[in-house]
Amino acid sequence: MTKTTPHCPPGHALLAGKSVLVTAAAGTGIGFATAKRCAEEGALVVISDQHERRLGEAADQLTPIMGCRPVTVVCDVTSEEQIQRMFAAAIAAHGRLDVLVNNAGLGGTVDLVNMTDEQWLRVLDVTLNSTFRCTRAALRHMMPRGVGVIVNNASVLGWRAQAGQAHYAAAKAGVMALTRCAAIEAAVAGVRVNAVAPSLALHPFLQKSAPKELLDELETREAFGRAAEPWEVANVIVFLASEYSTYMTGEIVSVSSQHP
Repeated sequence: MTKTTPHCPPGHALLAGKSVLVTAAAGTGIGFATAKRCAEEGALVVISDQHERRLGEAADQLTPIMGCRPVTVVCDVTSEEQIQRMFAAAIAAHGRLDVLVNNAGLGGTVDLVNMTDEQWLRVLDVTLNSTFRCTRAALRHMMPRGVGVIVNNASVLGWRAQAGQAHYAAAKAGVMALTRCAAIEAAVAGVRVNAVAPSLALHPFLQKSAPKELLDELETREAFGRAAEPWEVANVIVFLASEYSTYMTGEIVSVSSQHP
């Protein structure tokens, strides 16, 4: 099968004037792709990451798209104090927060029998607990206003088994359950909460942290014979953040071409 990657479509002002906060947005992965696509759709983007240098580099790339430099906030999402500072900065920047994209997560490969408590807890803290903390902070701002959207980054591993991924899969399954419960609670205030569940989106960081043999094998499971580009996942996040999905809440949208 010939692996043909489509071109990223142009923006259509789907998020024009919306204030959007994207966590873990530095680097080359789904977070930065999401921030870039939001900016291309007219959003007022605030980006956060714990890596200050890479965060600055991401802001440099977004500046010509936005026409101004995006607000950046260095934040370790395992710290409630830093999360509060991040939300305060994001809200102060544009007077409100319309959209939160919870992208922060941590993976790793280790069989359960060899997994330490520290490995298990670290992945759950970065991936699940941070989504809880940020969702809570966002809802406390959005629900009194009666408007807002949260999009969480889950994974197909929340549904599917893969050796060496017990901690990550459990965390992402937790993100899915959190999404559904938060959506029910937030619906009374007109706030929507959804999630995407990508199968495989290739970017340099993943290629450095996962064995090439594993990534090649995972690509063979995809119907298109290739991994997704990060912007292809970001496009679905933009859709969920936009007014094109106003009747959707508590949904987990699989961004995958994977077959059994």
